[in-house]
Amino acid sequence: MNILFTICGRAGSKGIKNKNVREFLSKPLPLYTLSAIDLFLKKNQDIEADITLSTDSPELIKIFENNPLRKVETIQRTAALSGDTVAKINVILDCMVQMEQRKKKSFDIVVDLDITSPLRKVQDIQNLIDKKMETSCDVAFSVVDSRRNPYFNMVKKEKNGYGRAISSNFVTRQEAPEIFDMNASMYAYNPDYLKSGKGVLDGYCEIIKMYDTGILDLDHEQDFELMEVIAAYLFEKDNAFGEVRQNIF
Repeated sequence: MNILFTICGRAGSKGIKNKNVREFLSKPLPLYTLSAIDLFLKKNQDIEADITLSTDSPELIKIFENNPLRKVETIQRTAALSGDTVAKINVILDCMVQMEQRKKKSFDIVVDLDITSPLRKVQDIQNLIDKKMETSCDVAFSVVDSRRNPYFNMVKKEKNGYGRAISSNFVTRQEAPEIFDMNASMYAYNPDYLKSGKGVLDGYCEIIKMYDTGILDLDHEQDFELMEVIAAYLFEKDNAFGEVRQNIF
Protein backbone atom coordinates (compact mmCIF):
# COMPACT_ATOMS: atom_id res chain seq x y z
CA MET A 1 0.00 0.00 0.00
CA ASN A 2 1.24 3.45 -0.92
CA ILE A 3 -0.04 6.23 1.35
CA LEU A 4 0.30 9.99 1.12
CA PHE A 5 -0.03 11.71 4.51
CA THR A 6 -0.91 15.40 4.31
CA ILE A 7 -0.47 18.01 7.03
CA CYS A 8 -1.96 21.40 6.21
CA GLY A 9 -1.43 24.65 8.11
CA ARG A 10 -1.63 28.31 7.20
CA ALA A 11 0.38 31.18 8.60
CA GLY A 12 -1.25 33.21 11.36
CA SER A 13 -4.62 32.63 13.00
CA LYS A 14 -7.55 34.87 13.83
CA GLY A 15 -8.69 33.12 17.02
CA ILE A 16 -5.39 32.01 18.58
CA LYS A 17 -2.32 33.88 17.37
CA ASN A 18 0.03 31.64 15.39
CA LYS A 19 -1.58 28.50 16.85
CA ASN A 20 -0.06 26.19 14.23
CA VAL A 21 3.47 26.94 15.46
CA ARG A 22 2.71 27.19 19.18
CA GLU A 23 4.25 24.91 21.78
CA PHE A 24 1.83 22.45 23.35
CA LEU A 25 2.96 21.24 26.78
CA SER A 26 6.50 22.40 25.95
CA LYS A 27 6.72 20.64 22.56
CA PRO A 28 5.84 22.06 19.11
CA LEU A 29 2.16 21.42 18.44
CA PRO A 30 2.71 20.23 14.82
CA LEU A 31 5.10 17.49 15.91
CA TYR A 32 2.35 15.62 17.75
CA THR A 33 0.77 14.90 14.37
CA LEU A 34 4.08 13.88 12.83
CA SER A 35 4.87 11.71 15.85
CA ALA A 36 1.61 9.78 15.41
CA ILE A 37 2.45 9.17 11.74
CA ASP A 38 5.98 8.09 12.66
CA LEU A 39 4.73 5.57 15.22
CA PHE A 40 2.14 4.21 12.79
CA LEU A 41 4.77 3.65 10.11
CA LYS A 42 7.15 2.01 12.59
CA LYS A 43 4.38 -0.47 13.38
CA ASN A 44 3.54 -0.99 9.68
CA GLN A 45 6.90 -1.25 7.96
CA ASP A 46 5.37 -2.92 4.89
CA ILE A 47 3.61 0.34 4.00
CA GLU A 48 5.25 2.83 1.67
CA ALA A 49 4.46 6.40 2.64
CA ASP A 50 5.28 9.99 1.86
CA ILE A 51 4.51 12.90 4.18
CA THR A 52 3.86 16.38 2.87
CA LEU A 53 3.29 19.76 4.51
CA SER A 54 1.18 22.36 2.72
CA THR A 55 1.75 25.82 4.16
CA ASP A 56 2.55 29.47 3.56
CA SER A 57 4.25 29.75 6.97
CA PRO A 58 8.07 30.00 7.11
CA GLU A 59 7.94 29.15 10.83
CA LEU A 60 6.00 25.97 10.18
CA ILE A 61 8.37 24.95 7.41
CA LYS A 62 11.30 25.40 9.78
CA ILE A 63 9.70 23.18 12.44
CA PHE A 64 9.25 20.33 9.99
CA GLU A 65 12.61 20.78 8.26
CA ASN A 66 14.38 20.47 11.62
CA ASN A 67 12.24 17.67 13.02
CA PRO A 68 13.99 14.50 14.33
CA LEU A 69 11.28 12.05 13.26
CA ARG A 70 10.60 11.79 9.53
CA LYS A 71 11.36 13.54 6.28
CA VAL A 72 8.53 15.86 5.33
CA GLU A 73 8.15 17.24 1.81
CA THR A 74 7.14 20.91 1.76
CA ILE A 75 4.60 22.26 -0.69
CA GLN A 76 4.49 26.04 -0.72
CA ARG A 77 0.82 26.98 -0.61
CA THR A 78 -0.22 29.58 -3.15
CA ALA A 79 -2.23 32.67 -2.29
CA ALA A 80 -5.19 31.17 -4.14
CA LEU A 81 -5.24 28.28 -1.62
CA SER A 82 -4.57 30.39 1.47
CA GLY A 83 -7.81 32.33 1.87
CA ASP A 84 -10.39 31.92 4.64
CA THR A 85 -13.00 30.52 2.23
CA VAL A 86 -10.83 27.86 0.58
CA ALA A 87 -12.07 24.32 1.22
CA LYS A 88 -9.40 22.15 2.80
CA ILE A 89 -10.16 19.34 0.38
CA ASN A 90 -8.81 21.57 -2.40
CA VAL A 91 -5.54 21.99 -0.51
CA ILE A 92 -5.28 18.22 -0.03
CA LEU A 93 -5.91 17.69 -3.75
CA ASP A 94 -3.11 20.14 -4.54
CA CYS A 95 -0.78 18.16 -2.25
CA MET A 96 -1.62 14.91 -4.00
CA VAL A 97 -1.21 16.30 -7.51
CA GLN A 98 2.12 17.91 -6.71
CA MET A 99 3.44 14.83 -4.91
CA GLU A 100 2.39 12.57 -7.79
CA GLN A 101 4.46 14.75 -10.09
CA ARG A 102 7.36 15.10 -7.69
CA LYS A 103 7.62 11.39 -6.83
CA LYS A 104 6.54 10.08 -10.26
CA LYS A 105 4.00 7.72 -8.73
CA SER A 106 0.37 7.41 -7.69
CA PHE A 107 -1.06 6.79 -4.23
CA ASP A 108 -3.55 4.20 -3.03
CA ILE A 109 -4.92 6.44 -0.30
CA VAL A 110 -4.48 10.02 0.93
CA VAL A 111 -4.69 10.54 4.70
CA ASP A 112 -5.01 14.06 6.10
CA LEU A 113 -4.25 14.66 9.79
CA ASP A 114 -5.24 17.99 11.30
CA ILE A 115 -2.33 19.94 12.72
CA THR A 116 -4.31 21.21 15.73
CA SER A 117 -5.31 17.74 16.98
CA PRO A 118 -2.50 16.59 19.30
CA LEU A 119 -4.59 13.93 21.05
CA ARG A 120 -4.55 11.06 18.63
CA LYS A 121 -3.76 7.38 19.16
CA VAL A 122 -1.79 5.35 16.64
CA GLN A 123 -4.70 2.92 16.66
CA ASP A 124 -6.95 5.74 15.45
CA ILE A 125 -4.86 6.03 12.29
CA GLN A 126 -4.90 2.26 11.87
CA ASN A 127 -8.68 2.19 12.29
CA LEU A 128 -9.16 4.95 9.73
CA ILE A 129 -7.02 3.27 7.09
CA ASP A 130 -8.57 -0.13 7.75
CA LYS A 131 -12.06 1.34 7.39
CA LYS A 132 -11.15 3.02 4.11
CA MET A 133 -9.59 -0.12 2.61
CA GLU A 134 -12.23 -2.56 3.90
CA THR A 135 -15.21 -0.58 2.60
CA SER A 136 -13.82 1.03 -0.57
CA CYS A 137 -15.59 4.22 0.47
CA ASP A 138 -14.80 7.57 -1.11
CA VAL A 139 -13.97 9.16 2.24
CA ALA A 140 -13.52 7.82 5.77
CA PHE A 141 -13.30 10.33 8.60
CA SER A 142 -13.17 10.51 12.37
CA VAL A 143 -16.11 11.36 14.60
CA VAL A 144 -17.08 11.34 18.26
CA ASP A 145 -20.41 10.56 19.87
CA SER A 146 -22.53 13.69 19.95
CA ARG A 147 -23.53 14.92 23.40
CA ARG A 148 -26.68 16.52 21.97
CA ASN A 149 -29.22 15.33 19.42
CA PRO A 150 -31.07 17.70 17.04
CA TYR A 151 -34.08 15.37 17.02
CA PHE A 152 -34.41 15.51 20.81
CA ASN A 153 -32.53 18.14 22.86
CA MET A 154 -31.27 20.82 20.48
CA VAL A 155 -33.34 23.90 19.57
CA LYS A 156 -33.46 26.60 16.91
CA LYS A 157 -35.01 30.06 16.69
CA GLU A 158 -38.42 30.03 15.07
CA LYS A 159 -41.03 32.68 14.24
CA ASN A 160 -42.55 32.41 17.69
CA GLY A 161 -39.90 31.38 20.22
CA TYR A 162 -37.77 28.25 19.94
CA GLY A 163 -38.40 24.67 18.87
CA ARG A 164 -36.54 21.46 18.13
CA ALA A 165 -33.77 21.78 15.60
CA ILE A 166 -35.34 18.90 13.66
CA SER A 167 -39.05 18.25 14.20
CA SER A 168 -39.83 14.87 15.74
CA ASN A 169 -42.08 13.11 18.22
CA PHE A 170 -39.28 11.37 20.08
CA VAL A 171 -39.69 11.52 23.87
CA THR A 172 -36.36 9.86 24.75
CA ARG A 173 -32.91 10.29 23.26
CA GLN A 174 -32.68 6.53 22.70
CA GLU A 175 -35.52 6.74 20.16
CA ALA A 176 -33.77 9.39 18.07
CA PRO A 177 -31.34 8.53 15.24
CA GLU A 178 -27.73 8.10 16.36
CA ILE A 179 -25.81 11.34 15.82
CA PHE A 180 -22.06 11.96 15.64
CA ASP A 181 -19.87 15.07 15.69
CA MET A 182 -17.23 15.34 12.97
CA ASN A 183 -14.13 16.18 14.99
CA ALA A 184 -12.01 17.17 11.94
CA SER A 185 -9.03 15.17 13.18
CA MET A 186 -8.50 12.66 10.36
CA TYR A 187 -9.71 11.98 6.83
CA ALA A 188 -8.80 9.19 4.40
CA TYR A 189 -9.56 9.82 0.73
CA ASN A 190 -9.77 7.77 -2.41
CA PRO A 191 -7.41 9.61 -4.80
CA ASP A 192 -9.90 9.40 -7.67
CA TYR A 193 -12.56 10.96 -5.45
CA LEU A 194 -10.23 13.85 -4.62
CA LYS A 195 -9.82 14.47 -8.34
CA SER A 196 -13.59 14.45 -8.90
CA GLY A 197 -13.97 17.91 -7.37
CA LYS A 198 -16.77 16.81 -5.06
CA GLY A 199 -17.06 17.85 -1.41
CA VAL A 200 -16.18 15.72 1.60
CA LEU A 201 -19.76 14.58 2.22
CA ASP A 202 -20.89 14.29 -1.40
CA GLY A 203 -19.79 10.69 -1.87
CA TYR A 204 -19.90 7.39 -0.02
CA CYS A 205 -18.62 8.13 3.49
CA GLU A 206 -17.67 5.89 6.41
CA ILE A 207 -16.61 6.81 9.95
CA ILE A 208 -14.38 5.72 12.80
CA LYS A 209 -14.98 6.87 16.37
CA MET A 210 -12.32 8.54 18.51
CA TYR A 211 -12.09 9.38 22.22
CA ASP A 212 -14.86 11.92 22.72
CA THR A 213 -13.04 14.64 24.70
CA GLY A 214 -9.74 14.28 22.88
CA ILE A 215 -10.47 17.00 20.34
CA LEU A 216 -11.54 20.58 20.96
CA ASP A 217 -12.05 23.34 18.40
CA LEU A 218 -9.14 25.68 19.07
CA ASP A 219 -10.83 29.00 18.39
CA HIS A 220 -9.89 30.97 21.52
CA GLU A 221 -6.95 31.10 23.90
CA GLN A 222 -8.92 29.37 26.65
CA ASP A 223 -9.59 26.47 24.26
CA PHE A 224 -5.84 25.97 23.92
CA GLU A 225 -5.33 26.11 27.68
CA LEU A 226 -8.15 23.64 28.32
CA MET A 227 -6.78 21.26 25.70
CA GLU A 228 -3.42 21.29 27.50
CA VAL A 229 -5.14 20.36 30.78
CA ILE A 230 -6.97 17.46 29.11
CA ALA A 231 -3.81 16.36 27.29
CA ALA A 232 -1.65 16.39 30.42
CA TYR A 233 -4.16 14.06 32.08
CA LEU A 234 -4.44 11.69 29.13
CA PHE A 235 -0.70 11.56 28.45
CA GLU A 236 -0.19 10.44 32.04
CA LYS A 237 -3.14 8.07 32.37
CA ASP A 238 -3.31 6.42 28.93
CA ASN A 239 -0.19 4.92 27.36
CA ALA A 240 -1.74 4.97 23.89
CA PHE A 241 -1.92 8.77 24.10
CA GLY A 242 1.31 9.11 26.04
CA GLU A 243 3.51 7.30 23.51
CA VAL A 244 2.83 9.99 20.93
CA ARG A 245 4.21 12.69 23.21
CA GLN A 246 7.12 10.54 24.40
CA ASN A 247 8.13 9.91 20.79
CA ILE A 248 8.83 13.63 20.29
CA PHE A 249 12.49 14.06 21.22
